[in-house]
Amino acid sequence: MNAYSKYFEKIKVRRSPEAERATSAPACQWDGCNEPGTHRAPVGRMAEGQYFKFCFDHVREYNKGFNYFSGLAEGDIARFQKEALTGHRPTWKIGVNKGAQASPDFSQKRSGRAGPNGRMRDPYGMFKDGIDPSDRPRTRKLKSLEAKAMETLGLDPSATGTMIKQRYKELVKRHHPDANGGDRASEDRFRDVIQAYRMLKQAGLC
Repeated sequence: MNAYSKYFEKIKVRRSPEAERATSAPACQWDGCNEPGTHRAPVGRMAEGQYFKFCFDHVREYNKGFNYFSGLAEGDIARFQKEALTGHRPTWKIGVNKGAQASPDFSQKRSGRAGPNGRMRDPYGMFKDGIDPSDRPRTRKLKSLEAKAMETLGLDPSATGTMIKQRYKELVKRHHPDANGGDRASEDRFRDVIQAYRMLKQAGLC
């Protein structure tokens, strides 16, 4: 058989990935080591993205003693760890905005596509100050049942929510069965007051 047969020339030996890396890898950067540097190890702080090339045994030895904060004071380490919680981005306390006014005009503060949001309807002025909408003067005409309920409580149609509640408590206390001495008319009045208050509450007036 011919030792230089064409069939022998076509035979290829498949090498393992580890062997390929070892062949193409540079020499280990550990002093006195001539093994292939197949493993990366970080250089350290202020050199992010840079790596040493070590062999397997020496990269393990290097990682055992690696300290990212080497040379930093305790205060600097604590500050770094605290800032790492927010990805080293600036933060502010909730509700703190020195440039904001007591009653901001959102239509002027917003810009771009967010501008129209500042022009939304706010008939009760809920976003202008801290006043309860139920304490504001009446801005719409009452329906017939609502006006009758106001009349039952002896209130003006422009009465606020606080005035309605105060008047309701006063009348309930006065006409309660335990306080009216068995007066039938007072009991009827008591039921009318309760029904009137429920009507106004369901209408959102108190």
